[in-house]
Amino acid sequence: MKSVLCLAMMSYRKGPLRPAVRGFTLLELLVVMVIIGLLVGYVGPRYFAQIGKSEVKAALAQIDGFEKALDQYRLDVGKYPSNEQGLNALYVRPANEPRWQGPYLKKMPPPDPWGNPYVYRTPGVNGDFDIVSLGKDGAPGGDGDAADISK
Repeated sequence: MKSVLCLAMMSYRKGPLRPAVRGFTLLELLVVMVIIGLLVGYVGPRYFAQIGKSEVKAALAQIDGFEKALDQYRLDVGKYPSNEQGLNALYVRPANEPRWQGPYLKKMPPPDPWGNPYVYRTPGVNGDFDIVSLGKDGAPGGDGDAADISK
């Protein structure tokens, strides 16, 4: 009778009896953590260097768009906006410009990729005007990500 009861109880279990599941040892976990740390130390700097390059490319693309809009402005008005009018003259009609046919940009001039305003100068050092992003630090000069960006 006892064996029948044991067989009946075994039928309620799902599947055969399993051995105890073994977990990871502390040493195995430490080895995996060291490998992950080495990968992050190798890949991380390369990844963040690419982010800096993409911000520079975005600034150059925005400057190129401003240059095209400024050329269209000059064709309509006959001159480039003054330093006081700045790049906003590409979107908002200046008070004393009757030949203005804008807006020359779809929206207000955005800040550079680091959140700083672009510097617009006319006459420029390198031509009729200069458009400069002051880089990551937002100050003139600098090296690397902090370098000034212009065309």
